[in-house]
Amino acid sequence: MNQWKQRAEGAETPYIAMGPFKLRLPFLHYRFELPDYLQGLLMCAVDLAAIPLMTELLGMPFEAALAIVMLNGVLYLLHHLFGDPVVPGWITPAIPLLMAYVSAFPEGEARVHALIAFQMMLGILALFLGRTGLAARVVSLIPSAIKAGVIMGAGLAAIVVVFDEGGRFSQYPFTISIAVGLAFYLIFSRHFAKLKASGGAWASLGKLGIFPIIVLAIIIAPLFGEAPWPNVEWGFSQPDFALMFSEYTVFGVGLPPLSMYVTAIPTVLAAYIVLFGDVLQSKALLDEADDMRRDEKVDYNPDRAHMIFGGRNLGMSVFGPDVVMCGPLWAAMQVVVTERYKEGKAAMDSIFGGSGSFRWGTNTGLLLLPIVSLVQPILGIALALTLLIQGYVSVRIGIMEARSQRDLGIAGVIAAVLVIKGATWAFAVGVLLCLLIYGRRFFSGENDGTFAKDLTRDTTPQRPASDSTKSLHESDASLDVH
Repeated sequence: MNQWKQRAEGAETPYIAMGPFKLRLPFLHYRFELPDYLQGLLMCAVDLAAIPLMTELLGMPFEAALAIVMLNGVLYLLHHLFGDPVVPGWITPAIPLLMAYVSAFPEGEARVHALIAFQMMLGILALFLGRTGLAARVVSLIPSAIKAGVIMGAGLAAIVVVFDEGGRFSQYPFTISIAVGLAFYLIFSRHFAKLKASGGAWASLGKLGIFPIIVLAIIIAPLFGEAPWPNVEWGFSQPDFALMFSEYTVFGVGLPPLSMYVTAIPTVLAAYIVLFGDVLQSKALLDEADDMRRDEKVDYNPDRAHMIFGGRNLGMSVFGPDVVMCGPLWAAMQVVVTERYKEGKAAMDSIFGGSGSFRWGTNTGLLLLPIVSLVQPILGIALALTLLIQGYVSVRIGIMEARSQRDLGIAGVIAAVLVIKGATWAFAVGVLLCLLIYGRRFFSGENDGTFAKDLTRDTTPQRPASDSTKSLHESDASLDVH
């Protein structure tokens, strides 16, 4: 079956209504996108990069950690299936916060309980905000300066993880330099955008996103002596779900004591602040895509997104607690998908086709032992690649969330504090600075005409969009692929 339900010009892609959710199935409601599926096959390397984090923190065997990664991979599909047109991923900048919190407990059952309590509380909080409709209000009420600072800080934190002492760059300096440099050229360069527009082999290469970058990393990392050549094995992956359930879930260790839920609250709030930045990025990226593709109405609802990733976190806390957590966005891959989507209907019929096909690809890759064994030597490189792309996008979007020079100054301080002291301190500093500088205008801030996008939005009637939509399209030529 290769035909799907066609949509009217400018309308949403067809769906089956399910209350707040909009069910869309591959081949029936959206076209399966082969380029995005192929990227997913190898980009499962980033999903697999969660395994060393879990083995380090919990002493978990590889096979049990693989079971958690595969379970999380299945839940990734819920977003596009239920109407959230994103490529979901981890809550990456919050991972160091969570690992520091969990490490404070003795290794063994206590650490597992700490992780379970944290992720369960995070899931319940997100579900509550989404179900009550408060999530959308939270997004709109946060001052622009704090929005900008949190998003910028998340991007800077992702970059710091790569370049910090003992980070991924020190392990793979040549491979990361070459792979990331080429990836930025393919995704963000005006020059390559012109080559791609000319058609032919360049256009074919552009459709593959960062798939060729991963292939290149598999080859050049061994050549520079930074990773071994892959030992390709055949068959299917062998996750150990029995071990995972018996030693790392509530079915084996029981529910955490009440005190652990209480002590987890500050870390949960800090993680949500970072997670909130991903929600803002999702909306900004999708609003930009919606503005450029008038043939499809892209509906992003923060409340619905909260219910989906809140349910994922709650489910994983019970069936397979995960150090990387269940976030609303994989920023690096969302950029890759939306960039191709903006090239027009011929390149990608629906945003759901791109995001869905990619996540079907990662799930396929996790099942196939040849794929897992092929990318296993470069897991750290794949993680560095996605972190640096996320950092670029986060800083760009964060800056464009600001509406004045004072906003930018506050945002810069917030971002620096977030990187150095963590999200809780950053949020507190942001609130204090906004109170001191804006006073009664705490929520509204000011618009001093720093950005042309604000002047355009104030004087020109336009289709409703987020504050960041026009800025991304009009002010940042680095993403203009037309």
